[in-house]
Amino acid sequence: MPMITVEMFEGRSLEQKRQLVKKLTDSFCEAAGGSPAAVHVVIKDIPKQHWGVGGELCSDKYPD
Repeated sequence: MPMITVEMFEGRSLEQKRQLVKKLTDSFCEAAGGSPAAVHVVIKDIPKQHWGVGGELCSDKYPD
């Protein structure tokens, strides 16, 4: 059972997440073989204030 985990800033639409899951699954099967039914994709939406880069919170570095 392949597991793909995506951690990204929150805010993507349900349709964007559908497309992401489909394309990741298709790409995995194309590159590594296997059945799409066996590929699991987990999306973790992370608030910008819970993520830091280069010593700064992303909410400060990349304000909306």
